[in-house]
Amino acid sequence: MMASDPAQSPQATTEDPRAANRDKFELELEFVQSLANPYYLHSLAQQNILDQPAFINYLEYLMYWKEKDYARFIHYPHALHHLDLLQHAQFRSEMKKDEWREYLNQKQYDHWRTWRDYPGISTNVAPTDPQETGVQLQ
Repeated sequence: MMASDPAQSPQATTEDPRAANRDKFELELEFVQSLANPYYLHSLAQQNILDQPAFINYLEYLMYWKEKDYARFIHYPHALHHLDLLQHAQFRSEMKKDEWREYLNQKQYDHWRTWRDYPGISTNVAPTDPQETGVQLQ
């Protein structure tokens, strides 16, 4: 890489506001989605990062991801739930404990395992037998 290549220089990002906004969006999206991982939350708590006032303010700032226009980009919905929980000092404190991490991990697993059993969601599978669908095979 040559130093004179403008596309590779740090100034290219700051001079193009769209690129800077895209970079910020992608960085924040990746971070918010990482909050779905109980082991990551536990690591942050054990390093006392969750106790730092600047980080707590950042978590509060990230609440905009719950708005419809932003939430649609989230692939791991538990990230938004954990972001809610992280707004509470007691949750941030409890995340330091191994047993709390395991509890949260188990609750998350149980939700993933059973969410399809929700009464409002149909789990019926379309018939694949040609006679049931009326499709003639030749």
